[in-house]
Amino acid sequence: MARIAVVGSYGVGQTFVVERAPERGETIIGNQVRTDPGGKGSNQAIGAARLGADLSFLTAIGHDAFGDSGIELWAAEGVDAGAVLRTQLPTMTAAILVEASGDNRIVIVRGALASLTPAHVEAFAPKIAAADVLLVQLEIPLDAAMRALEVGRAAGVRTVLNPAPAPAAPIAPVVDYLTPNEREAPAVEGAEGTLVLTLGERGAQIGGELVPAFPARAVDTTGAGDAFCAAFAVALAEGASDVDAVRWGCAAGAHMVEHEGVVPGLPTRAELEERLSVAV
Repeated sequence: MARIAVVGSYGVGQTFVVERAPERGETIIGNQVRTDPGGKGSNQAIGAARLGADLSFLTAIGHDAFGDSGIELWAAEGVDAGAVLRTQLPTMTAAILVEASGDNRIVIVRGALASLTPAHVEAFAPKIAAADVLLVQLEIPLDAAMRALEVGRAAGVRTVLNPAPAPAAPIAPVVDYLTPNEREAPAVEGAEGTLVLTLGERGAQIGGELVPAFPARAVDTTGAGDAFCAAFAVALAEGASDVDAVRWGCAAGAHMVEHEGVVPGLPTRAELEERLSVAV
């Protein structure tokens, strides 16, 4: 069984479905609102667990209803959340605007995630060392994310950084794989690692090779990158080649965009294998 450790975020997303995003100073009437569990770390952890990985997760949440729902969610999805930090700050919350085209705009308020420190990462080091792949994202404090990558490298674990959201200033971590989209790529241009550039409906590129996207009818693009990263990490942990791992990621992303909400759209192993069987 693939073993994956994730150091990242959990939060609750409040999604507003609109025909188009409002202009500056404009108020518009939306079509739908819903509240969903999210956070890139949690999404990727659940995504990997659904694909059969043994999953350990480190994040920070509040002593509130959103935090309680996270604990219940991870238990139901088979994610080991024993190391999750609980703080007096509120659980991270995101506001998500989804347009009729499927494009999205997201604002997050970190809350409890600001409490996650390199010391908490170091306490999680045994779980990282026991993993085949470490997944890290940047919704958590940057020093905690960078420390996680250092711990993983020191333990000989393959490391994957999803540099989202892009940091305010460019960073150059030493990492095995980076999985930015086109907007995030300039922030990690000087990083040492294999670049896996996600290109949305065009697929993804690795080492100059384009892996085409799988056919999909996009309903909501939120979480497509998380589905990609989860499947990519599981494939690597199971011994797939880099290109095949990217293909897994593209298949998972295609499945995701056909669903509303992130967690409902994360594919199971059977759903991913069915998508992979489609010629592209």
